[in-house]
Amino acid sequence: MLKVYAFETSFSLRKLHRLSSHAAIVLLFMYLGTHTVRTAAEEENTAASLNREAQSQRLVVDLQEKDQRLVPAFFVFGDSLVDDGNNNYIPSLARSNFYPYGIDFPLGATGRFCNGRTVVDLIGQFLGLPFLPAYLNPKTQGSAILSGVNYASAAGGILDSSGRNYVARLSFNQQIENFKNSRQQYVELLGGEEATSEFLSKSIFAIVFGSNDYLNNYLINSTGLSQEYTPDAYRVMVADMFAEQLVTLYGLGARRFIVTGVGPLGCIPNVLATKSKDGHCVQYVNQLVQGFNAEVLQLVNELNSDPRFADGKFLYANVYNTFSAIVADPAKYGMKVLNEGCCGVGRNRGVLTCLPPLAKLCTDRGDHLFWDAFHPTEATNLILASGIIDGDSSLIVPMNLRQLVSQG
Repeated sequence: MLKVYAFETSFSLRKLHRLSSHAAIVLLFMYLGTHTVRTAAEEENTAASLNREAQSQRLVVDLQEKDQRLVPAFFVFGDSLVDDGNNNYIPSLARSNFYPYGIDFPLGATGRFCNGRTVVDLIGQFLGLPFLPAYLNPKTQGSAILSGVNYASAAGGILDSSGRNYVARLSFNQQIENFKNSRQQYVELLGGEEATSEFLSKSIFAIVFGSNDYLNNYLINSTGLSQEYTPDAYRVMVADMFAEQLVTLYGLGARRFIVTGVGPLGCIPNVLATKSKDGHCVQYVNQLVQGFNAEVLQLVNELNSDPRFADGKFLYANVYNTFSAIVADPAKYGMKVLNEGCCGVGRNRGVLTCLPPLAKLCTDRGDHLFWDAFHPTEATNLILASGIIDGDSSLIVPMNLRQLVSQG
């Protein structure tokens, strides 16, 4: 089933560093506390969009009834594609806790970089779980963590240096340290190590990284990494670090992983606006992504075949392929606008991200592939989630999520 993965990690691959050019402007508007009042037309559009999507063939994610959970808990590590509010609590330039972010989300602007639900929100609903609490929220403790925790942080990367142009952010290493703290709470809440190990072994761990390691690191001239490392050497270095991090999580009790690749960063609105001369996808950026994805797929295959991790299962979600499927036949997926953000500023609505009052908001969020300069719309996330849950081997290997959870 081709259900498309849209563009996975927000700005996939860490070299998002080129965003530095508008970091100061981002900071200004984030702290102005700008709150635009919705117009009647926008409210009507919200209702119409949600109604249409609910009836769409894209909504193949059969969400579970409340409390009919398929797994004990869900844990999310990643960047802005899946951050649900952690950056609200740190002095970061990468924040989205203001309108019109969250325009279609039940709780409004929570810090999600989307108009509505992220891909992990949808996966969590499929698993029968509530929206996950952000780790840095002071209320995320005690019984609040029993369904899982979201550790993701916008601008975070596999490398600690990725995303530093956004000032504060939580790298994968830092997110793992935070999980260690949660793990100790589980030992206390569940009554010991044995119960905690059983709980974690049956839970799902989603890992969404890579975008910032290119967009906000390797592709930014000021970091010097593109002069220090060839593309091949860089991707191997990042993949080696990634392998260590996944093995560390395994050592802490994680057993069932969803590891996403990176989408075609050369096609996102910001790259089109700032790097493309002819309006077409920037192929050298996509080639970097494809090389990295090949490394991640090889890593997942090695982990699955290594007897040291025999009781683990690592799934690789091929976001690049799902995105390509949408672009090849957008009408099939209800998409019309592929090359610009629904909300943004400048060329392709991608020069600056969705910052009121400068940004323009599209009239139909449901037919846009991208919500802002870097991130997919909820409509795209529905397709992405479907690919993870029910996709065939072109979208996720060695099995899909439904098959994994059916194993008990």
